[in-house]
Amino acid sequence: MSGGISDLDKNRTLEQWLEWQLRQVRGRIRELEIKEQQERRRREQAHAALRWKIQPQRSSSAALVHRGDCALYPVEGGFLDREEAVIALAEPDIEACQICKPETGLVDG
Repeated sequence: MSGGISDLDKNRTLEQWLEWQLRQVRGRIRELEIKEQQERRRREQAHAALRWKIQPQRSSSAALVHRGDCALYPVEGGFLDREEAVIALAEPDIEACQICKPETGLVDG
């Protein structure tokens, strides 16, 4: 050793810096994954808002049409398109949810 920094010390320093870089990249990947999941959920919610669903009739109440994003009747799949929702709301034994008001903009538009 001639008084300078040894190759071993240089490589240890490089190793620490690379480990720091790797932690930074992994943290950024986690942030981007969270952002991507949030964006996917937003897109799914927006898409659900453009669909409708029918809650089956119960013994004491009529069947209900809900907006696809109505939390009162959460279901996966089985959604109606606009035309089907209009037809369902015209049925005498099917009513509109009084909370999400699925007929708003549906019958008029």
